[in-house]
Amino acid sequence: MAMSVALAHALPEAILFVGALLLVLIGAIRGEKSAPLVAELAMAVLTLAGVAIVVSSKRHGEVFDGAFIDDGFARFMKMLVLVGSLGSLVLSRDYLRREGIDQFEYPILILLSTLGMLMLTSANNLLALYLGLELMSLALYVVAAFHRDNVKASEAGLKYFVLGALSSGMLLYGASLIYGYTGTLSFHGIAAALKSGPNVGVIFGLVFLMAGLAFKMSTVPFHMWTPDVYEGAPTPVTAFFASAPKMAAVAITARVVMSAFPGIVHEWRQIVVFISIASMAVGSFAAIGQQNIKRLMAYSSIGHMGFALVALAAGSEMGVRGLAVYVAIYLVMTLGVFAAILHMRVNGKAVENISDLSGLSRTNGWLAFALAMLMFSLAGVPPLAGFFAKYYAFLAAVQAGLFPLAVIGVLLSAVAAYYYLRIVKIMYFDAPAPAFDPAPFSVRAVLALSTALVFLFWIYPAPIVEAAGAAARALF
Repeated sequence: MAMSVALAHALPEAILFVGALLLVLIGAIRGEKSAPLVAELAMAVLTLAGVAIVVSSKRHGEVFDGAFIDDGFARFMKMLVLVGSLGSLVLSRDYLRREGIDQFEYPILILLSTLGMLMLTSANNLLALYLGLELMSLALYVVAAFHRDNVKASEAGLKYFVLGALSSGMLLYGASLIYGYTGTLSFHGIAAALKSGPNVGVIFGLVFLMAGLAFKMSTVPFHMWTPDVYEGAPTPVTAFFASAPKMAAVAITARVVMSAFPGIVHEWRQIVVFISIASMAVGSFAAIGQQNIKRLMAYSSIGHMGFALVALAAGSEMGVRGLAVYVAIYLVMTLGVFAAILHMRVNGKAVENISDLSGLSRTNGWLAFALAMLMFSLAGVPPLAGFFAKYYAFLAAVQAGLFPLAVIGVLLSAVAAYYYLRIVKIMYFDAPAPAFDPAPFSVRAVLALSTALVFLFWIYPAPIVEAAGAAARALF
């Protein structure tokens, strides 16, 4: 009976696990020609896992001896992870075929990484956190270098692996310190052990733990891998890096600080505020001089994680709601922009310079409009979705009394607006560059859908905001 209850709470993970095993068998039996079939089945498995989350019991559950938690917050963040993974797989199909790297292992690696992300999102103790994180990361190291004949992709994979191993070591050291000083791995147990007040050893451990999680969110000062990996990895892989793993990393960071360290808010808030301000600053200023659009998106993602952490720094239910709304909108904007980047092909060859977008409004008006809407949204221009994302984040900070953080965030948001609006200016006012090739339907569909969601969010924001509110309540 206990096992059936545990499996009921871990049904999405079970679906991904069984699906990945079956797809390995299909790939092994049918060989290289199985790549299209395996990719389509992988998308079906991800969709089925999403359906399982929607129809699963809405009751709260802690299973596997308390290591795994199934609550509203986990379900909300898991849906975002699955949307990110599914969107990345949809974007990758045509690209992998054109580049001659359409192999059946790719969608299986995406599935295994996604399984790690779902485990990470539901982790309720330090051991489950580490297991989920490593399962997610090991597959990411491989997909970063998936284009084996490309020197940049190999370099990207190696850099991510070396720095990822370093961050895992820091996280593990922090976890061992916390375990040593509290005598428990459980988040609730750690919270109970710290009821009497902060402990210097635990705070040291928390710093190392946050360093490991900051690497996965690609926030400053652990962002050094991001621009090189984003530029070097195949574009659909970069889209995957920028979307799904970020959702899982943000989710577990919020769960750790809210569930395990609610009694030492003042201590962990200092870490989050520092990371937030540093990430917003680097993301806003370092992107200004970028000529490669994938590198620009790397710095953009660093900045956006900083803005998301403004909400987390509030340490309140409203802060978690703001965080959840922010990452949901960020996910949609990111997938849209990477769909636009996959549009950028001239005579069958991918181009990545911002100058290649010159005069796009005259050669492809629809693409220019869609990308302009996404850029305005990333900049936080009302009434697009990006404005509301920042509004909820800053509102939570203001209500928590973090006025300087909110003011710094607004000022750095204005700085970041420069490089987003510069792209719009290049598309609409510069002399036309060579026209882009027609894009496959899947890429156009992702771009159209994300643009529509960003454009129409202000008309009907209730579903996302209410779902984020319910997710936040589950943590408190």
